[in-house]
Amino acid sequence: MKKTLAAFALVATIAGSFASTPASAQRGVAAGVVGGLIGGAIIGGAIASSRPAYAAPAPVYIDEYPACRLVRERFWDGYGWSYRRVEICN
Repeated sequence: MKKTLAAFALVATIAGSFASTPASAQRGVAAGVVGGLIGGAIIGGAIASSRPAYAAPAPVYIDEYPACRLVRERFWDGYGWSYRRVEICN
């Protein structure tokens, strides 16, 4: 709201400076510039005060453990104890 009021005050100040200039051939150009500034301030203020269009994604469940995993297993091979990796799936 403060930004919108500041924009309007700025536009009013600029419009006042154009209005105090003497009448000449450029009078139509000045009116167009003032109209553009006022219109831009109104549209810019509306865009600046609107809420962002971003929406947070829905929460997603992520399984903590994978379905299969590798586990070290100790086994007797006939000569001594050894280790091998075995895949265990739930």
